[in-house]
Amino acid sequence: MQRCNCDTFVYLRKIISMRFHLKSHRPTLSFILILFIFCTHINAQKISKKERKIVAQVEKNNPAAIAFLEKVVNVNSGTMNPEGVRETGRLFDNALSEIGFKTEWIAMPAEMNRAGHLFATIDGDTGKRVLLIGHLDTVFEEDSEFQKFERINDSIAKGPGANDMKGGDVIILYALKALREKGLLNDAQINVALNGDEESAGKPISISRKPLIEAAKNSDVALCFETSTGYDKATVARRGSSGWKVEVTGKRAHSSGIFSEHTGAGANFEMARILHQFYTDVKGEALLTFNPGMMLGGTTLNIDPEKSRGEVFGKSNVVAQAAYADGGLRFISEEQKERARNKMREIVANNLPQTSAKITFTDSYPAMGPTDANYELLHKLDQVSQDLGQPAVEAYDPGKRGAADISFVAQYLACLDGLGTMGGGAHTPSETVNLNTIEALTKRTAILIYRLINEKRPQS
Repeated sequence: MQRCNCDTFVYLRKIISMRFHLKSHRPTLSFILILFIFCTHINAQKISKKERKIVAQVEKNNPAAIAFLEKVVNVNSGTMNPEGVRETGRLFDNALSEIGFKTEWIAMPAEMNRAGHLFATIDGDTGKRVLLIGHLDTVFEEDSEFQKFERINDSIAKGPGANDMKGGDVIILYALKALREKGLLNDAQINVALNGDEESAGKPISISRKPLIEAAKNSDVALCFETSTGYDKATVARRGSSGWKVEVTGKRAHSSGIFSEHTGAGANFEMARILHQFYTDVKGEALLTFNPGMMLGGTTLNIDPEKSRGEVFGKSNVVAQAAYADGGLRFISEEQKERARNKMREIVANNLPQTSAKITFTDSYPAMGPTDANYELLHKLDQVSQDLGQPAVEAYDPGKRGAADISFVAQYLACLDGLGTMGGGAHTPSETVNLNTIEALTKRTAILIYRLINEKRPQS
């Protein structure tokens, strides 16, 4: 939290001292919250008159925002449930249309088995052009036992996608709603992109992410509302994500002949060599990680890569004829990705006797590098946060974040992520959202957008 002015700080210190004198235990959470609100009120004097009106409007709308979050969470929108994703999209479509946005549902080809995306725009001619990114889908499909929004207490609620990232979508909506209701969007250009397949991007990426990339090319700044890591952190960099598969062939024979010139090492030893050398020779660069998520080896394999499943048959007295590994690679730059891939190719080519192996790579999410423009945007968020009496904001460790849609646009404009709701247990039946953080985070978002759309638009 930004420090209050000297007189206020001294006064608060006296209050705390009196409380400790009267009670021998630590201050209660409610007392600390009162101090936070008091400091927020003092620091809020740093925001302008119009910005104070925005803050008041967000406060007024906050109960409706939480009610809307409950409504959209109660619609199952697992990525592979296209109708549920479309229904969630319709709810946001109606809400965005009501505040003057022109909306469009962008369908994907039927063979991609993805619902599509909701895009909403207002076309003004002043200020920076802002792209706001969210997603409608969750990892919880129609057959999941985790289906409904449930309040645990006044602060915490459980629900599929409540935090990742329908909560972030609600922050986008209600920040824009407050700005519209105060008449502050009339000359702005804002694009809202709510993708329907972030949790499992449709292939090919060139089609599923084409609308998002086109929107980025027509924008100056992108803000993404994936889950927040706290008031004091935001994301200026995300690692990219790539898939890899290793397929090994050995010579099937009686195990008594293994290691002989005729039989060789077998597929399983070759796979073990490859993975061990990945660990010893490729591992080491900062922010570079790779993981063999599935591995099979034996006489015969039956693999279903779409479902990440497989069956294997083998016996201890038969030398393995086939082995298979499926994994992921995380990287902070394209250069780092290519260095890792080249090392992996060299290792795979250096086969044990009577074996052969091949490796294939699949691109998924590119990296979002920590650019100067991203840090400049972080500085602006930090200033907004402190002006509102909230904590200073620093860059979050990119090694602790997964890939996200903002990575597809990072090469085109300044980007910032991690602006969504706070909670825990994402992608599990224990997913929660902290309802008490939504109002403050929406205020911060609304003021940041307001300041951006009032900055000078760069020359094209």
